[in-house]
Amino acid sequence: MEVYLVRHTETTCEKGICYGQSDVDLAVPFETVFDEIVSQLPSEALLFSSPLKRCVTLTEYIQHKTNPISMVTDGRLMEMNFGDWELKNWEAIPSEQLNPWMEDFVTTQVPNGESFTALHERVGAFLNEHILNPKNTPVVIVSHAGVIRSILCHQSALPLKDAFNNKVAFGQVIKIEY
Repeated sequence: MEVYLVRHTETTCEKGICYGQSDVDLAVPFETVFDEIVSQLPSEALLFSSPLKRCVTLTEYIQHKTNPISMVTDGRLMEMNFGDWELKNWEAIPSEQLNPWMEDFVTTQVPNGESFTALHERVGAFLNEHILNPKNTPVVIVSHAGVIRSILCHQSALPLKDAFNNKVAFGQVIKIEY
């Protein structure tokens, strides 16, 4: 089955700000980039999206420009929950909190947030429910870098500690066979 992983486009957040599950806006204008994204997608597909507005805005645009079979938002496609670090500058996060996470982001939970393992488990539950059932229908997933990296780890059996080897740019479309 063809699966198209689409990362949202750039946000209004300044560089260096941690904004996992914070509901931030997209930088404008974005229509030209959205059109480029749509040109890489099938005209008919099952369409899934993170419920965060930076993904929903893009998903609704895709829905308007294509003929999706269905469109579903799913909270399991949200970016990592950075808890107490949300909307803080990475440099302002106390080193006694940040350093352990930087050394082991896979299992270290962010204060009042989650670890990459927790994100990976919820993404796995989504995949088990919506993707692993044999279908021939293409699937488009509009989400975030962390979720896309997790899906790529699921698909390729890449160890989670190596997830960042998968580069995922703003507005990038990655086509995989699942």
